[in-house]
Amino acid sequence: MGYHKPDGGYADTEEINMASGVLSATQNGTSFVTGHRTALRLTLAVTAASASPTLDVAIETSRDGTTWAAVAAFTQATGVTSQAKVFGPLDRYVRAKETLGGTGTVTRTITGELV
Repeated sequence: MGYHKPDGGYADTEEINMASGVLSATQNGTSFVTGHRTALRLTLAVTAASASPTLDVAIETSRDGTTWAAVAAFTQATGVTSQAKVFGPLDRYVRAKETLGGTGTVTRTITGELV
């Protein structure tokens, strides 16, 4: 995947699906290898929320896949919402840390591309 830049160059990108479905408990997501890419363009889409949940999503990065550091976070979701954000710089691995608070569950997706 990729696209042509206005200057005629080519930007190599990779689509990424960091999370999807119903979330009923706090979790650390699957880690992805970033390769030579140094940023993530992501969209958090909460399509349903039961009861009164809150969802905090932080993007974390790691050099070794063991020790993780926060890059940045989406604004806390308290119901149905959609947010887009660019995260970086990234190290070799990246994952989403999802913290569910309040009561209930959320149905969400975290998708985008490594750039």
